[in-house]
This record gives sequence, structure tokens and C-alpha cells, in this order.
Amino acid sequence: MNIVYLCADRGIPVLGDKGASVHVREFVTALAGLGHEVTLLCAKLGSGNAPPPARVIELAPDETADEVAREGRRFGVPRAELDPGLERELGKLVADRKLCWRVLQALDQARVQPDVLYERYALFHQAGAQVASALDVPHLLEVNAPLAQEQERFRGLRLKNLAATSEAQTLCCADHVIAVSDAVRRHALALDVDPEQVTVLPNGVDTRRFHPANDGAAVRQRYGLGLRPVIGFVGSLKPWHGLDFLIESFRAVQARLPSAALLLVGEGPALEALRARVQREALHGQVILTGRVAHADVPAHLAAMDLTVAPYDAQDGFYFSPLKVVESLAAGRAVVAPRLGQLADLVRDGVTGRLYPPGDGAAFAECLLELLNDRDRLQAMGRAAAAVAQRELGWDRTAQRVTDIVRRLRATGSYR
Repeated sequence: MNIVYLCADRGIPVLGDKGASVHVREFVTALAGLGHEVTLLCAKLGSGNAPPPARVIELAPDETADEVAREGRRFGVPRAELDPGLERELGKLVADRKLCWRVLQALDQARVQPDVLYERYALFHQAGAQVASALDVPHLLEVNAPLAQEQERFRGLRLKNLAATSEAQTLCCADHVIAVSDAVRRHALALDVDPEQVTVLPNGVDTRRFHPANDGAAVRQRYGLGLRPVIGFVGSLKPWHGLDFLIESFRAVQARLPSAALLLVGEGPALEALRARVQREALHGQVILTGRVAHADVPAHLAAMDLTVAPYDAQDGFYFSPLKVVESLAAGRAVVAPRLGQLADLVRDGVTGRLYPPGDGAAFAECLLELLNDRDRLQAMGRAAAAVAQRELGWDRTAQRVTDIVRRLRATGSYR
């Protein structure tokens, strides 16, 4: 099939390192691996990693300050009273109104005649349904989070009612919704999406690159880790990742296992605060912060770890499908995580890792010590983790299931 993938979220640089960027690249790569021709239209190309095997077209946001000001007046906000947050939201509305025409023009210039439009849902964007209708093709919408709620909680949201209304309309207008977790599916159903039109497909992993045979010796040498037991974390250092909780629990581990080290791989909003804490608490050589690591280098860093952690804060409605967890499992690394949402399905307690009560630092530390002090069991868990990932978590399986959904929609003509 000829598949058009639309990612209008300007916060996702397709060639970047963040989990969403990896998700886009690897899913597109898996679609291409099944023989599909993919055209990827994105708001931000970015840099730092190789592009996926697709025709990639960047449609950078094009709203002007005057257009944003006029949009503000529609909401009764004078130009002088616009703040940066509101300007960003108004800019997305302006850009979305022009996006359908820009997408159709780009596809026409590239002489692409798609069989389906697959869109990654972006807040305030509704153009995908218009594009699919104009092309008379099915519209699949991938939803990775209740974005209106997430934006309000973590980054601030001015146009709350409009965001919520837009989100409901966008999800209900799609011919099929791909939810990354059961919690996201429940969110879609709460917005009145037909249950028959929602499929849960968690994040996957490229098992050709993430596997137990990767060598971590060079990474261990680079950071002076030697033969020390290493607890690892890979991620974008976001507020919800529980990194302060992780360091506190690591200190408890270190009190009983002084040789232990904590390797934190990635960059993000919490990096500077973490560096300050390492400095303040004299944790140099014990807590290692790598900063940015290209995704192509993540397998070697995982290979340098004895086990990995996903220490999310205790929270209601946990909706994440953590890429870091499936990559760790595929790399043959046991994962220690709280019993939250999809984590309780991804990590099989006592088989591929350990689960602990959310927010219980003592239990977390005990799980870490239990595994680090039993190397045979830890290695057996790693082997089991890699086997499960190889069998169940590959992106190729996700791409095949999406392909099957598209073919069913096209065969029955059951799309708007």
C-alpha cells in the first residue's frame, strides 16, 4: 500500500532522540519493511539520527504574528495581552486551518496517491480528517496520551475548553483509533468513540538492533564502571519519570551495596537539577549523567547495565506505553518498575523483572538489591525478557496489525 503518515506535532522532531521521535521513525521503518511505500509529512524534521526509509516532507508551521493576533481577537484577547503560552496555542489553530491544503499540495507535487492516511494525534489539530476525506481514503489516528489533560497538567493550557472539544471531535471523526494503552483506550471511549473503532497497540521495539548480543564494554570503560553492578535508566528526563525518587532509592541500595552505580542516559528538563544534586550530594562517580545519547547508541548503553528501571511516580490514570521498557526487555535486561498501568503487563513480576508498589522507595530498593545480589536469577530474567520481546513486542507486529485494520476498512468501504 501507499501510506501517508502525518505528524503535525511541532514538539516531535522526527530525527530527534525523544521517545515520540523514535516511535515515528521505527514504526515507519516497520511499515516499509512490510513492503509499503511510506510518505512521512512532519511539522519538524530535526536532526541527530538517520531518517526512516520513507519519502520525508517537512511542513514547518507557517503562522505569522499578524495571523496569531487576529486569532487572538476572535477570542477577545487584544494583541498586547497575548502571552507566549496563548500565542503557541493560537498558532496551532492558525496552522491547522491551512494544513489540509498544504498536505494536499505536497502530495500532489510528490505525485503521491495514498491508500490510507495514518496520523499521530497532535493537540489542536483536526486537519487529518479533512485530508482523508479529500483523498477518499481511510483515516487512522494514533493516540499516545490524553493530550489536553497532559498539556494542562505538565505545561499549562489556556484554551482548555477548546482543546477538550477539539480532542473529542478529532478522535470521533477518525475511522479507527490506535491507542497505545488501555488507559488511552478508556479515554477515547469516554469521548464517545465507538469501542469497535479502537485498537490497543503498545509501543514496540526493533529487535534487530535491541538484543542481548550487544556489547557494553566500551560504554563501561568510558564511564569508569569496570565490573561494578550498574542500575540503568534511559529516557528524556521528564517530570513524571520519578528521578528524584530513583536517586533516593539508589542511596538506600548503595548503603548496602557500596559498589553499585547508577547510569542515567538522556537529556531533558530535569538534567540540570540532577547535575546540581549530584554536585550537592557528592555523588560523582556513583551517579553518572551521560547527557544526550543518539538512539543508535542506546543498545550499547543498555548492554553496559545489569538491570534497568522505570521509576514512574505514583499517579492515577497512568496512560504511558514506555518505550524505554520494551527496549530494555529486548536488550535482555530485567526491568524494575512500579505496578502501574501497562507496566504491570510489560514486566512479568519474577520472570522478566520486578514490580513494586508505586511510590514505595523501600520496596523499590529491596527489588534492586534482590536482583543485584543474585546474578544467576538476574541473568535468567534477562534471557526471558529478550525472548518475550522477540516473540511479542517487535514493531513489525504492530505494523502488520495496522496493515490488517487498513485492509479491512478498505475492503468493507467502512470509512467516512
